[in-house]
Amino acid sequence: MVRLMMFRSILAKILLTLLFLFWQGQSALAQILLGSEAREAILMDADTHTILFEKNADALMPPASMSKLMTIVMVMDRLADGSLKMEDTFPVSEAAWRMQGSKMFVELGAQIPVADLLRGIIVQSGNDACVVVAEGIGGDEQTFARMMTERARQIGLTHSVFRNSSGWPDPEHVMTARDLAILSDYIITRHKQYYSMFAEIDFTWHGIKQGNRNPLLYSFPGADGLKTGHTEEAGYGLVGSAVRDGRRLIVVVTGMESDRKRGIEAARLLTLGFGEFDNYTLVKAGQKVEDADVWLGSVKKVPLVAAREVKLTLPRAARKELKAKLVYQAPLPAPLEKGAEAGVINFTAPGMAPVSVPVVTGDEVEKLSFLSKIPAAFNYLMWGPGG
Repeated sequence: MVRLMMFRSILAKILLTLLFLFWQGQSALAQILLGSEAREAILMDADTHTILFEKNADALMPPASMSKLMTIVMVMDRLADGSLKMEDTFPVSEAAWRMQGSKMFVELGAQIPVADLLRGIIVQSGNDACVVVAEGIGGDEQTFARMMTERARQIGLTHSVFRNSSGWPDPEHVMTARDLAILSDYIITRHKQYYSMFAEIDFTWHGIKQGNRNPLLYSFPGADGLKTGHTEEAGYGLVGSAVRDGRRLIVVVTGMESDRKRGIEAARLLTLGFGEFDNYTLVKAGQKVEDADVWLGSVKKVPLVAAREVKLTLPRAARKELKAKLVYQAPLPAPLEKGAEAGVINFTAPGMAPVSVPVVTGDEVEKLSFLSKIPAAFNYLMWGPGG
């Protein structure tokens, strides 16, 4: 018994040491320690698009109702460009009325406003509402599915293929966890005015009140979207997003055993993402980083400024070991235009790929006249830039 207790104590210390190394930014170890019960998973910082964790994120899988996010995008894109309005209506065909699975319970022959159809898809996950939208926009569901796939490529979903509007089981209807994260980011970024619908807890249509199936909305502080999915082949999946202190994360988990487990796993990954990582602005666009010596110019020095803002997502512990190195050829020969690229700042930290940011001249510098060059050059060579 004593030996067993000693072994457990030693094992605990080893695990704690490994955890410490992980939070020092050892990304390979992070994959092992963070882990996930999900078949596919991804955790992304929406502000910097940094991937905090991924597992089989590019594996093709049946997305079930999570693919309804693409159907929603097809509607929201048209609302944004003005070709569709919330009060516009689409007719309910027999095909839509007979659609099985999760339903909005549309009435045969009814004319339903786009605003209600969107809520029927987002909140109630109505397969019938998806078919109404598909026929209203594409004429028929097959044409609409081809339009979905084409639009998906345009917004960066490189692997997704759609065969219907609802995620109804089809061996050729596939997505990846990464594509779902990209699609969610697109909705949040491009369609802010409509995104609040994803946080609605319930919606009533045809006298039937249905609650939002997203468990994060009821239990995770800051959660405000997006979509769940389930079929026998796909298992239970969830695309979620939450905001804390102005920072947004997007999580995707798929292939879970139950609706309860998908909620727990998504919440666990979000908790780790918010608790162990943070965003740091290392330099702002136009911020001066150094005054550089000028060769044969009207002034002896010119400010070097960052060409763009650098905002990185890092493990909190790794932030302390972040290093910045400015690299440029000094002195800079005149004449110099304002905004001319002069060098780079290289940022490095444990577990992070190096990041290089161009630095540019902050002012214009004229070249000295011929008569002024000789004493200036002599002075520089004799006494350096401060002479």
